[in-house]
Amino acid sequence: MHRQIAGRLTSKVTKWIVLAGAVVIVGLMAPLNAQLVDVQNNEASSWLPESAESTKVLEELTGTVDPNDIQTLVVYHREGGLTDEDLAAMDEQAAEIAEIDGVTDAGVLSPHTAEQAGVPVQLVAEDGEVANLAFTFNFGDDGWMKMPDAAAEVRDIAQLDGATVHLAGSGGQAADASEAFEGIDTNLIFATLIVVVVILLFTYRSPVLWLLPIISAVFAYMISGGVVYLLAKYADLTVNGQSQAILGILVIGAGTDYALLLVARYREELRRHEDRHEAMAVALHRATPAILASAATVVIGLLCLVFSDLNSTAGLGPVLAVGVSVTFLVMVTLLPALLVICGRWIFWPRRPTFGSAEPTGTGFWARVGRWIRPHPRRVWMVTTGLLLLACLGLFKLDPSGLAQDEQYTQEFDSIAGQQLLAEHGLADTSNTVQVVADSDRAPDVAQALSDVDGLGDAGQPQDIGDGRSFFTATLESDMSSTASFDAVEEAREAASSIDGADALVGGGSAFYLDTKIASERDNRVIIPIVLAVVLLILMILLRALVAPLILIGTVILSFGAALGISALIFSEVFTRIGLFEVNEGFAHADPGFPLFAFVFLVALGIDYNIFLMTRVREETVNHGTRRGSLIALASTGGVITSAGVVLAATFLVLGSLPLVFLAQLGVAVALGVLLDTMIVRSVLVTAINLDLGGRIWWPSTLDRAGHEVSPAEAPGATEKVPV
Repeated sequence: MHRQIAGRLTSKVTKWIVLAGAVVIVGLMAPLNAQLVDVQNNEASSWLPESAESTKVLEELTGTVDPNDIQTLVVYHREGGLTDEDLAAMDEQAAEIAEIDGVTDAGVLSPHTAEQAGVPVQLVAEDGEVANLAFTFNFGDDGWMKMPDAAAEVRDIAQLDGATVHLAGSGGQAADASEAFEGIDTNLIFATLIVVVVILLFTYRSPVLWLLPIISAVFAYMISGGVVYLLAKYADLTVNGQSQAILGILVIGAGTDYALLLVARYREELRRHEDRHEAMAVALHRATPAILASAATVVIGLLCLVFSDLNSTAGLGPVLAVGVSVTFLVMVTLLPALLVICGRWIFWPRRPTFGSAEPTGTGFWARVGRWIRPHPRRVWMVTTGLLLLACLGLFKLDPSGLAQDEQYTQEFDSIAGQQLLAEHGLADTSNTVQVVADSDRAPDVAQALSDVDGLGDAGQPQDIGDGRSFFTATLESDMSSTASFDAVEEAREAASSIDGADALVGGGSAFYLDTKIASERDNRVIIPIVLAVVLLILMILLRALVAPLILIGTVILSFGAALGISALIFSEVFTRIGLFEVNEGFAHADPGFPLFAFVFLVALGIDYNIFLMTRVREETVNHGTRRGSLIALASTGGVITSAGVVLAATFLVLGSLPLVFLAQLGVAVALGVLLDTMIVRSVLVTAINLDLGGRIWWPSTLDRAGHEVSPAEAPGATEKVPV
């Protein structure tokens, strides 16, 4: 049945229908994919866990504090001290900034206007070298998208000869974030495609064959982007710059992996079938179950992210699941059609001719199998020990969070401004705690917070209706620093100690703290769910219990080793050799980093074991587990290694974005994928298969005899090996 369906997809007529259908679909979806950036939601509210205290404060302040307000600072610095002329120029520039479209009616607070209005805010440092202007932008719901243009206008105005000027606060950070993600929908994709093309040229050693996987991957990317756009616009799916970046990487990487597996199997069948349509029908029939199992594992693993407390993480799962699903469909329809349309010449100069010998039986991976075969137990025990040793690097991993000056791999303007404020003893007036309490107890809550270290004096409580009031107090430390988190936790404890106040503490630092708490919860909840789901899929696919448990164990071991080595690279290499402009950020990691790395490494890493073990099971029917394992390693080793290199390289492209989180994620996933393909799948799993033999299929009756493998039966021996 499956073979008949495969044959119909690539017959002499239907191949053209499939190609025409794909072109039509891309023609409809490509314009929508180009608009995906327009439906991004990068606001804090799109990341907040719904049950967080900071979210509840935000809801209570709706109508009182506009969530679209963007607090912005202009920071001036002159060595030796700002002059009276400088301060006068700041007043003049403040008046000009107040006229910029989007600046709220409250105007701009400068050192002189603050003093005249009696505002208790220090805007000039005690040493006189640093001063700042404070104001607010509000552009409505799409304000974050308009901040780059507004920031450019502010920078054109705010200039002092001989002094440095920086745009800081939430407005400066928004403008810098926009710069960091600028061109993400094109530049990152082009970089990824270039990397993949180079690897495919080396892998196929053909000047033309690489075109077909690349064309198919680009089609998959444009279609998946269009589908995600429709879901974001009409189904309330959360999409942000981070998820769009990973979507492109994953679609191209996974698509190329599937293409490598299918093309390799097609090339095998071309040596056995004179008719290329028949060869593709058999190749699809044999390869599609493994590709489907791989895609299903990734999709279901990613969908487990919907259990996340964080909206951004919960939205990431469906976004990427759509990408992988579309990629699978494209790679088992469009790519086969293109291959049979082109014919054997597409493999030039090494065209597989009918009746020619299959070279994998004597290749590198066949030799690796022969090396493992005499002492498999010794091999897998030593390999396991080395991977466990690498896991010790986990003690260097610190996912406590990234301060604002640690979030980027290069120096941004807003970070420089924040550092100047901190170094010269000026509080970032845009970094406040927002406290909501019952009106009759609000003064008592404010008094209780006066003893909190790192928290400035509370402002006058304002009535917000329904017997509730709110006030703010400025935090003296970086918004996402441990010091601010400690101050928020102490403030919450102090506020909750006032009986009958029903007090809640929110604000920027509270948001980061709640995000950290939610990320730690997600690590504890989602990781076991993903493991259980992947184990269930493997049990269904392999129809066994022992083999899936072994595979899950090897993937966990690979994950631990990858994170351990990555942590050592972050803390001992990136922070020492000056690879990036800002190295301090690599000493810590985002709280969500372990979960993201785990989901990608388990979902993607298990792919290669699926590719291997489905072939082992196929060969076991005729040759037994031990000989089948050697044949499977020899047959799939090259293609799986190439697939791993492609996926690792595509994730490393994430490092081209100036974000520490994505750089760390790219390195960890790339390293984990290479460990899976080079060591775990090729050495560890194969050695365990050879050691246990037919017992890996328990309780299945497959290979109950536990066939032995003789030297003559091993791939590469003088006897012809069936493949």
